[in-house]
Amino acid sequence: MDYYRIFLFLIAATTLEAFGDAIVRVGIGQTAWLPRSALFLAGALLLFGYGLSLNLAPIEFGRVAGLYIATLFIMWQLVNLIVFRAPPGMPVWFGGALIVTGGLIVTFWE
Repeated sequence: MDYYRIFLFLIAATTLEAFGDAIVRVGIGQTAWLPRSALFLAGALLLFGYGLSLNLAPIEFGRVAGLYIATLFIMWQLVNLIVFRAPPGMPVWFGGALIVTGGLIVTFWE
């Protein structure tokens, strides 16, 4: 299995999903219809890109799901820090370690 290529698909998918979610969240906070609509459209395009890239990953969907959730957790924390300036606390670090460990087990345990 080409893990490097799979990981690139996952990084692309999780980046698109996390930033798409963040842009939609920023759009929800807008009161003017034009910026709100533009942010919603941008978020929708990024979320479509996430769905497409995840489903193009060269691995069975059930096997990629564990690693995807682990990668997504990490990407959400990065985007949360970059966009909303909110660093993760100790419960997030601890829970995140469990999520990442579980994702690795689901994906690589044969």
